[in-house]
Amino acid sequence: MHDITQSLERGPHPLAQQVLRTDIAGMPLEWIDYREAARLYHTAQVAYACGSLLFRVRGGFNAHTGRRSVIEVSSIIATEGGLLALDRNTASYTPPLNNKTLFRRDANICLYCGNLFRASDLTRDHVTPISQGGRDRWTNVVTACRRCNNHKGGRTPEQAGMQLIAVPFKPSYAEYIFLKGRRVLADQMAYLLAHFPRSSPLHRRLSDQLARGGEWPEPM
Repeated sequence: MHDITQSLERGPHPLAQQVLRTDIAGMPLEWIDYREAARLYHTAQVAYACGSLLFRVRGGFNAHTGRRSVIEVSSIIATEGGLLALDRNTASYTPPLNNKTLFRRDANICLYCGNLFRASDLTRDHVTPISQGGRDRWTNVVTACRRCNNHKGGRTPEQAGMQLIAVPFKPSYAEYIFLKGRRVLADQMAYLLAHFPRSSPLHRRLSDQLARGGEWPEPM
């Protein structure tokens, strides 16, 4: 691909919009940029596409016909080959734990005081401290503001006289992909939601977001 890439999206940085890639069975795999999506189309690895049209990637001119090649990139594409999602989309799968996705899991809310913060003002708190045998895993970590984390210190919430406003949980693979997304479009949200456990807090939150309309914004 070369020459001009024209976006059909209206936004501050349209070419930064991510494309959701799935396997041929429709299981979510990852986010990719428009260049990788165009490469998959060009090498005939896209089995089918759904969602909205995001980009038209214009290539070179045919020497015989004079016509220019155009690849239309959709917001969700299913690709041939690979069964990685089959292993990942099981209850036993544990996604990597990092602060960015942890804060997004908890919607940038301190789970002790209940206030909303920027990511730079948040910390990872171990509900049962490491010093008391706690582990660094999804079900033992919550988002906490610096003030609450400092107040709690090396104590459990009970020992510190603090109360969690939500129970920490391990995201499924589809939820983890959602949490990694920078700016998730409504059609991508709806697609991922269909793969969330119905009992998950993220299922309820995302359902409410879709009911209100709009996209899932980038983290603060």
